[in-house]
Amino acid sequence: MSFSEICNRIFSDTTKLYHQTDDVDFTAVNPYKEGSIEFLLFSKNWIDTVQWHLEDIIRDPNIDPVEALKIKRRIDKSNQDRTDLVEYIDGYFMNKYIGVKAQTGAGLNTETPAWAVDRLSILALKIYHMEQETLRKEASPEHLASCKQKHETLLTQRVDLSTAIDELLADIEAGRKYMKLYKQMKMYNDPALNPVLYKK
Repeated sequence: MSFSEICNRIFSDTTKLYHQTDDVDFTAVNPYKEGSIEFLLFSKNWIDTVQWHLEDIIRDPNIDPVEALKIKRRIDKSNQDRTDLVEYIDGYFMNKYIGVKAQTGAGLNTETPAWAVDRLSILALKIYHMEQETLRKEASPEHLASCKQKHETLLTQRVDLSTAIDELLADIEAGRKYMKLYKQMKMYNDPALNPVLYKK
């Protein structure tokens, strides 16, 4: 099984697990061994799935402003957790390929493997929710047809992105490409870098 196939299986299973309760406050038990790549992938998609639904909730035009601020703070924390996990996943690949010597002329990719995995995780959510739209009995035929077409496009996108991820990893393993791990440079949540925070 290729790495992207492992990702897609775990992301699909995790998304379905969330929807058994459809509760942003439910805490899932990670079924994989802590420290394994599968453990990281499950954790990544769980964060993405909960945040997806928090983003839905906060867009309710009738939401109480105090509640909306609480959810915004949760989304901010979720974004930080998401970024941290991307770095952990990239760290996994850095360690895996630490002994690989880059070939002469080897280049960098536009994104690290983990940021591509991040996109694949979000894509799993898009696929799940677009499929749900194709099943809505009260929706118009036009809506259902449009969503079906979008769902098919998303499935094609998953194939293409999965292929690109596997090819990138093969290139890194063979030394045709190399990767760098840049630690996050987020400024808005750093008291030393956000003027609103450090001027208080």
